[in-house]
Amino acid sequence: MKIKLSLGKIAVVICLCAFVTVGCKKFLTVEPIDRLTGNNFYQSKEDVEANIARIYSQFFEKLNESWVMGAIGEARSGEIFPSPTSSGDRMILRDLGTNNMNMVYINSSPGGRSSGYQMYKVGIWDTYYKVIQSCNILISKLEEGIPGLSAPDKDRYKAEATFMRCLSYFWMVRLYGDVVYYTDPYFAQQLGREDMVSVIDKCIADLEPVKDIMPWTFGDASQRGARASRGSIIALLMHMKMWNANFNPSIATKYYESVAALGKELRGSGAHYLYALTPENWAKVSKGRTEESLFEFYRTINYGDQNNAYAPLWDHFLRWPYKFPRYNQQFSIAYYSSVFMSRIYPLNGPADKRKEIWYEDMYANDGLFVLKKFAANVFASGNEDSNPDNTFMIFRYADALLLEAEALANLGSAREAEAINVLNIVRDRAEAPRYTGGGTELKNFIFEERCRELIGEGIRYFDLIRTRRILNPQWTMAPMTIDQYNRRAWTWPLDASAKNFNAKIVLNEYWTSGN
Repeated sequence: MKIKLSLGKIAVVICLCAFVTVGCKKFLTVEPIDRLTGNNFYQSKEDVEANIARIYSQFFEKLNESWVMGAIGEARSGEIFPSPTSSGDRMILRDLGTNNMNMVYINSSPGGRSSGYQMYKVGIWDTYYKVIQSCNILISKLEEGIPGLSAPDKDRYKAEATFMRCLSYFWMVRLYGDVVYYTDPYFAQQLGREDMVSVIDKCIADLEPVKDIMPWTFGDASQRGARASRGSIIALLMHMKMWNANFNPSIATKYYESVAALGKELRGSGAHYLYALTPENWAKVSKGRTEESLFEFYRTINYGDQNNAYAPLWDHFLRWPYKFPRYNQQFSIAYYSSVFMSRIYPLNGPADKRKEIWYEDMYANDGLFVLKKFAANVFASGNEDSNPDNTFMIFRYADALLLEAEALANLGSAREAEAINVLNIVRDRAEAPRYTGGGTELKNFIFEERCRELIGEGIRYFDLIRTRRILNPQWTMAPMTIDQYNRRAWTWPLDASAKNFNAKIVLNEYWTSGN
């Protein structure tokens, strides 16, 4: 995410960084209000814009710590392996793929075999709470009143801050399970971790009233996808409700009906659509700020953005001529197992343009495998070691379409025709045969279509968890037992530092009990 700022605004952002860092360091402890907010800070619309920019930047800090998107949303499903030519630190991919998270923590810590990955930082949730507190403070200040801010602008900024707060909670729930939930700006009372279903329901209740306040599009095309919109809120609501439909099955039908309605609303807006699948069009989508994007963290070397060398998910699956320099980029770092690739794209299976545009050597169990899906935007000479200049996509239109189709399929035979129609929007774009069928086969096909369409976007592992397919070796190469699932072996180990300023915090039992 990048918003151009004048020198004066940059100074404001620097000041904001200082007080936000101080205010959140002792999370859930008493801090003087002026240290948390700077009482003279919110004096104009420009100050609010600077604060919003910092909130987006804070969240991205966690994604930029290491191979976060790949580790949390892809590798733990067990289908990703280090190439035979990869160096020793890449063996952490095997630890991730076998859910050996304690070894991931040890090996990625300073001095460990895979210390470059720094995956131990994923277990530290402080930055997410900094984002949440920043959002809470902003909402509080907006309610108090800020000079020169119109009522519509006030409402829109509150909706935007609410979205980022709820995104932070949802992200943490998928990582850690239960979390501490608070919405007060200067909360001093220590609280324990709240049941994740309850947290998500509270976020849904916060988001639904502000959904229609947000615009579908912005006058400035550079903010498309890179800034929260009504489509962003709809996508987050759909994901949260599909998550809770699994963990709160007694009212699953209610969640499915709502997701189906949200998907229909999104399609009816006309604000978002799928680009025709050509190499040129897909390069635009992966670069970012297109009508396919519902929410992303837009990054570009043209703005001087600096990404951690490990952070881009796609880096692991590229080699020359899609990655430079030629002399030391002859092989990809990692590959998706041919067992998995053959399941989603059977050898000699039906036509599908994604196979042509997104892959090279797609069944290779070595460094020849290439996921070209993220390979187009390389701006480097032959001697530079550079990653493609892509966005960090969080929610994409095709993802929302397939969630809608999944919800419809789960509502029974009466809604199957609708589910198939929505599913085939994605199939048609891929120039793949239209689906015909129903029942359990339809549900399974939609899941596999999500595997095909969303590969490498940090979603697959969470789909396995929320659909419980993680329990079945038919769907994953790293299945869990029902006991492991119920004890939340799917969570990420929460770092012990979470207890430093809150004595009520209990760490994730599965990872502290010796399994």
